[in-house]
Amino acid sequence: MHIRLRRLGALLFACALCAPFAALAHPSIIYLVRHAEKQTGDDPPLTPPGELRATTLATLLGQARIGAIFSTETRRTRATAQPLAQRLGLTVQVYDAKQQAQTLAAKLKPLTGAVLVVGHSNTLSETVRLLGGDPGKDIADHEFDRLYQLIYHPGGTVTTVLLTVPPPTGPAP
Repeated sequence: MHIRLRRLGALLFACALCAPFAALAHPSIIYLVRHAEKQTGDDPPLTPPGELRATTLATLLGQARIGAIFSTETRRTRATAQPLAQRLGLTVQVYDAKQQAQTLAAKLKPLTGAVLVVGHSNTLSETVRLLGGDPGKDIADHEFDRLYQLIYHPGGTVTTVLLTVPPPTGPAP
């Protein structure tokens, strides 16, 4: 009887230690960014300044312990994500931009660690909101530097930090 109580006590203690981690139903940090500067036309590639911004993003997030990268199927979003994916040896996971942001949020919730999502000005605000963050004002057509950082805390609170990907300088990669 005494051994059973001791085992039960040890099990309850272990469960109590794990409870704060179980409360994290999201990755610990999600970064969300709009694709970099693009050319014109249907499914355009990045401009040279856009390529520089994508490289700058890879430098900024290179030490952020990103474990997964998501991008829509467009050339501009994949090209924005690719420098970081190459640097980290990750494959960019493509999601359908035409699906609701709820579908992407459902894909992200079971993940752990840090995640990058590259999307579009007309979808990122809703995605940030569904993930518990505060998107702030809408992303303007000319705005390519906004980087959301959603930090998940034990207990379920989310902190939204608005960062900036610096403007491109120097020659294109």
